[in-house]
Amino acid sequence: MEKKRSTKGRRPMVVDLRQEKRKPRLAKPTALQNIFKRTKRFLGLFFPPRRNVRAMKLYLVRHGETVDNVAQIYAGVRDSPLTVQGVLQAERLGRYLAASEQPITHVFSSDLQRAVKTAEALLSAQTNNDGSAPVTVRQLPILREQDFGFYEGKPFYARQRDSKKSGKDAHRSQHQDEPGFQDVESKESMSIRTNAFVAEYLSLLFRGLVSEQPPIVVIVSHGIILSHLWRSILAMFSKHTVALAPGLSVGSGGVTPLEYLGGWSNTGYLELNISYPVLSSRPGLTPNDVASPQPAEKAKQENPFTLPASSRLAIRTVNGKEHLRGLKRARGVGSSQHDEGQKKIESFFKKTKTG
Repeated sequence: MEKKRSTKGRRPMVVDLRQEKRKPRLAKPTALQNIFKRTKRFLGLFFPPRRNVRAMKLYLVRHGETVDNVAQIYAGVRDSPLTVQGVLQAERLGRYLAASEQPITHVFSSDLQRAVKTAEALLSAQTNNDGSAPVTVRQLPILREQDFGFYEGKPFYARQRDSKKSGKDAHRSQHQDEPGFQDVESKESMSIRTNAFVAEYLSLLFRGLVSEQPPIVVIVSHGIILSHLWRSILAMFSKHTVALAPGLSVGSGGVTPLEYLGGWSNTGYLELNISYPVLSSRPGLTPNDVASPQPAEKAKQENPFTLPASSRLAIRTVNGKEHLRGLKRARGVGSSQHDEGQKKIESFFKKTKTG
């Protein structure tokens, strides 16, 4: 046994070094301490510390109601216009966001007119009093809806389902020999598109676009492709860093994976809060670089863009429709195609001044 002599006093003292190296045992945390720790971690997802951390608000928005929605016709890449009701829905959402948030800083949309018109309606409700450059809609083909191929422009009932086959196999066997047959776009193809959007456009917002106010980003697209985009965004985070706002649940009893949050109503939105550490940025990076990004490597489905492990994702709203409360369909014209040359429906009910 290793010994050492104490220099204190005249009489030598033998000290056991093993006793000196022992550390006192820490008391086990109490139940209250565990609750406090879990609560602190949960609140950190919604209210991250400001030091060396940036925040982003992200909205995934589906377009307003279209003529083909009302007619129950497959419209993927088919450029179906908004109805009168769809324009009113978009205007309602624009006013709602303008009243509840800081001005929108970036807007991306599919290049199909139903998404572009919805995005433009959101921007038209914004006020720009700080002297900054006006925000424009960045229109991107990679944000288009799933291509329904042979079924584009056909009624829903035309896509028959065989109980012994998947829908994809059933329609292929029924129509693959017909002239001009084109298959429905695959899930893999859509995932590649959404991963490419994250890698080539959204990632630039995480790489050094500094502003006093947190960026508020709106992406206007279509129901099916938005579901794939959500999964591409979710893949940027570790599972333990994702949280639902109080009152939200996933599926029945919370058993449905986060990857499947549900569908989007017309102008329904998914609201996300993202916090992330300061990332290294390319010198001289400006908002214009987001509008015209530099060529990036082709995004692969199995290797999407990811954020540092300390990043946090908070899901605030799923299929938000608060802006649609009290909105009723106008009789006779609500389902018809919107004509920008016509007066707004409210003008028909205003009293004419006389005298």
